[in-house]
Parts: sequence; structure tokens; C-alpha cells
Amino acid sequence: MPSETRLLLVVPSRSVPWNLSDDADNHHRMPTTLADDRPDDDLVRRAAAGERDAFAAIYDRYRNVVYRFARLMSGSDATAEDVTQEVFVTLMRTLPRYESHRAGLLTYLYGVARNVTRNRLRRDRRFVALDAAVEDTPSSADDPCAAASRAQQLAQLRRGVLALPSRHREVVILCDVHGLSYAETARVLRAPIGTVRSRLNRARQVLATRMRKAESPGHASEACIERCVV
Repeated sequence: MPSETRLLLVVPSRSVPWNLSDDADNHHRMPTTLADDRPDDDLVRRAAAGERDAFAAIYDRYRNVVYRFARLMSGSDATAEDVTQEVFVTLMRTLPRYESHRAGLLTYLYGVARNVTRNRLRRDRRFVALDAAVEDTPSSADDPCAAASRAQQLAQLRRGVLALPSRHREVVILCDVHGLSYAETARVLRAPIGTVRSRLNRARQVLATRMRKAESPGHASEACIERCVV
């Protein structure tokens, strides 16, 4: 997975990279332990045997990924925190039954996070509005007008992603934000690759139309969402 995940909106005469995950919350600034370079399979085996430091290493390695996925799916910091906690509680409970040959650990965690988030949203029966905390604060080094415009566009894009049906939102987040391939996303969703492609294309079309209307009311400017890495 790329170290910096971005959703790119390409508009006439410019290409603006918008990071919808790394700057959207302060969860990644939480204190972390020293990096543990042991393979996932080794950590899982040890954690399943009851080694607490191994489970802690898994949590430290993947908590931010799970949080960002849930954050973009729900639009809520509080929901993302709850989902992250539930995902790792579920992992702890199911570790003895986890089979690495069926799915890598990260793929498995994405699948659990997806199910937990969808259940949470279904239970709430509403989408929580974007928290005010996700709005970008322009840097003093930026041109004030340009920074304000970028912050507005980023907020519009986040709202656009949040407004998508969940089946379209999750493929945008997995492919365009988290950088998963079609095949990896298909494994997470347990769906055919063709389904992933069609949902992603539809989601990009909807986002492009909404952003086009938001940026240039009354004008049919060209816009498209960059393809996800395959």
C-alpha cells in the first residue's frame, strides 16, 4: 500500500491531490510504540497463543488504517473510534479461527471494518454529518485565497464521498483513497472484480458530476476521478 493515499480529482488545466485520510483526523498522531517488523503471520500465531505484546503490535500496525476507513465511511470521529475498537475486539475473539491462506490480515481487517461500519450505520439509520474537525486549516505559508478555495473543495469532495450509497462509497475509499487494487478490493468485499469495477466507475461519475456542479455552476467542464491502481 502506498505510504500516502490520495483521491485525485482532475479538473481543467490542473490536477489537485486531495488527501482524504491522513489529514482528515488526528488519530494518526496518537502515541505509537516502536515499529515491530515481525511478519503478520508470526504476530497472529503468537497473539492467538495469548501473547499480549503480539496483539498490541497488530493493533499498532493497523489501527490507523481501520480508523481512516471507518472515518470516511461514516463521516464521524466518534463512530470511527467505536468501529476501530469493535474491529480489534472481534479480531481478538476470532484469532483462533483466522486462516491466513484465505485472506491476508489487512484484507481480513478491512472486511471486518466494512461489516462493523455498515451494521453501525444501518442501526443508526442515518449518516452522521461531517465533523467540523475535518475541515482543513489553511497554513500561514499558503496564499489565503488559494488555501480557502482548496479547503472548500476538499470539504465538498468529502461530503460527496459520504453522500454516496455505501456500496459505492466503500469502493472509492478502498481503491482511490487506500490504494487497493481491483483484485484486493474484490477480496475485501467478497465480490467479483467486475462488480468492483462497475461500482467504482459509477461512483466516480457521480462524484465528478457533483464536483463539476459545485465548482462551475452552469458550466459543463470536464472532470474525472483518476483510476485506482491495479
